[in-house]
Amino acid sequence: MEHPPLFTNDAIVFGLLMLALGFVFYTESKTEGFWAKFYKYIPGLLMCYMIPAIFNSFGWISADVTQTYFVASRYLLPASLVLLTISIDLKAVFNLGWKALVMFFTGTVGIIIGGPIAILLISTFSPETVGGAGFDAVWRGLATLAGSWIGGGANQAAMLEIYEYNQELYGGMVLVDIVVANIWMAFLLLGIGKKTKIDKWLKADNSAIDELKQKVQAFTEKITRNPTLTDYMMILMFAFVAVGIAHFGADHISSYLNANFEAVSDPKSPLSSFGSQFFWLISIATLIGILLSFTKAKNYEGAGASKIGSVFIYVLVATIGMKMDLGKIFENPGLILIGLVWMVIHAGLLILVAKLIKAPYFFLAVGSQANVGGAASAPVVAAAFHPSLATVGALLAVFGYVVGTYGAILCAELMRIAAAG
Repeated sequence: MEHPPLFTNDAIVFGLLMLALGFVFYTESKTEGFWAKFYKYIPGLLMCYMIPAIFNSFGWISADVTQTYFVASRYLLPASLVLLTISIDLKAVFNLGWKALVMFFTGTVGIIIGGPIAILLISTFSPETVGGAGFDAVWRGLATLAGSWIGGGANQAAMLEIYEYNQELYGGMVLVDIVVANIWMAFLLLGIGKKTKIDKWLKADNSAIDELKQKVQAFTEKITRNPTLTDYMMILMFAFVAVGIAHFGADHISSYLNANFEAVSDPKSPLSSFGSQFFWLISIATLIGILLSFTKAKNYEGAGASKIGSVFIYVLVATIGMKMDLGKIFENPGLILIGLVWMVIHAGLLILVAKLIKAPYFFLAVGSQANVGGAASAPVVAAAFHPSLATVGALLAVFGYVVGTYGAILCAELMRIAAAG
């Protein structure tokens, strides 16, 4: 870093990040005028990354001299995972019928195999695009994409920690993630307008979805309440006690495994991620969320548990955006090409399987977004079909968080092999 940033005080940096988030959410809520047209084309989530990135590029703030990312990733991220998972109704997801889950896992498989296939295809004519050595190796960066595209921001951050990709180059990967994922989301939203035609072509049966619409509406109306101060305190209590337990477990498990198993302590071993304290932190937090979903704690969703979880995720998104230097974007257009090839493989597999099993377009779109978009955009796409279906998008996205890190590790190891070959 040549010059120190204008603001080095964490409180000021955090204030600027919150200003950016507040600005995006306020302008995105406008239903008419310039901003309504602007957000029709530019997703709000993209702006939550880009404004902190612009602050960084202008030299106002820098991820190198602030602890905001550390706090967001170590405390707010596991808390958000607990709150986004606390309301998961595994039974309701299974009640969707097998087609919803098949489409979700098809999306996951499409991402897992898409990465290594994209590397192999592009290495045939541009080997330098997929090269790099040590912590600069492109496959390590693509591992963060796999985390993002199977789970979400949480898993992306986990993969960045596990595979220790060079953070100075990470901005390029975040850009690929945003550009490619948003192009694909635009296609999915475009398809919603033609869903009757698409369903006809897929020969799909929509009765299960119509039935679910009524069920979901009834459940949401039943638990939604006006939250009290006690509700908020209880929600935060569940979140941060779980974070404390996750940190306690992660510290002990990772140090025990590193001390006793050579396969874990060797950084070159495929099992080395099991020695990562962060890996256990994310895994334990998710597990606690799932366990809480079987208790009365899940009723706190009615008081806004997942909304508070989303607030934490957006703070994390802003701190990740702060790492991006827009000046470095155009250094590697080949990366965008890898992302596009990867997404085409994911989309192609989804369309093929939907046609084979006659799955409705709703399952294709939400199954894909639960992977690629995660908890931020899957409910948005689901709600575009019908407002009461947003919960389904959120549930499948949470499912994505659960399998995200594991699926991404599998994808990363396949990409490591593809890049070596």
